Amino acid sequence: MSNLDYRVAHLRERLADGPLAELGVQVVMHGDSVLVTGSVPSAHYRDEVERIVGEALSELPVHCDLVVAPASTPDDAEELT
Repeated sequence: MSNLDYRVAHLRERLADGPLAELGVQVVMHGDSVLVTGSVPSAHYRDEVERIVGEALSELPVHCDLVVAPASTPDDAEELT
């Protein structure tokens, strides 16, 4: 495993265990660049994930394809049968 592989693995752990606790984000090497995909609950979270990845892997091109999918509560009670 290369140094870059370790850094990407550490970055995944940082995103999952850090203040964002973001489990819905995947970080993978794609050729000579990094691809970040998944969903986040707000534009603020998206911006923070992009900032953290950019800082951690500043020497690589980073492509972010994060979807903002806000969590919402249901309008009606669920009927169980």
